Amino acid sequence: MRRLAAHFVAGAIVIFARALTAVRGVWKGVAPAPTRRVYFANHTSNADFILLWAAIPPQYRRHTRPVAAADYWFKNKLRTFIGRDVVRGVLIDRDPETRSEDPVTQMAEATDAGDSLIIFPEGLRNMTGADLLPFKTGLFHLATARPELELVPVWIENLNRVMPKGEIIPVPFLCTVTFGAPLAYSTDKARFLQTAYDAVLALKPDTGDG
Repeated sequence: MRRLAAHFVAGAIVIFARALTAVRGVWKGVAPAPTRRVYFANHTSNADFILLWAAIPPQYRRHTRPVAAADYWFKNKLRTFIGRDVVRGVLIDRDPETRSEDPVTQMAEATDAGDSLIIFPEGLRNMTGADLLPFKTGLFHLATARPELELVPVWIENLNRVMPKGEIIPVPFLCTVTFGAPLAYSTDKARFLQTAYDAVLALKPDTGDG
């Protein structure tokens, strides 16, 4: 019963996201595939992973799991159900003092089971107005632990306008999710993270504002 309910809610979430944003997946230099991947993207909204998830074809979406903060998704029964059962999130304890599992190990084990991941290397929502915050090291450590994974940069456009900070009612707005060419792994941490940062930023649409 729980699995059936989770399947129904997952479908409803995707339908709602598509109806509200008319989300369009743009695949540049990469195509949807059953390959185990890490989709790494910019982060301006708590709903970012929903939009990215909805832009992936359903046959691959069911094997794609967001990496998210356990403290956010375990706040109440509804969030727990969505985070754990509906989207099957890899839920990370962000507090090193209380965590019992290593986050990189959690992510690596999820990919070992055949799943792809969605992660946000900035580590938190970017509310600064800058295009991107500096990337945390988790992406590098995961790539080091599992260098066979395909690392796909992603740019999510306009979702922050759909759900502005402090608002509880979303505003319909056209959104795009652009998937870029897979990133080559490098053992040089600083170089790798800068290359990953640049790969995401390069996917930002040119709006002609500047």
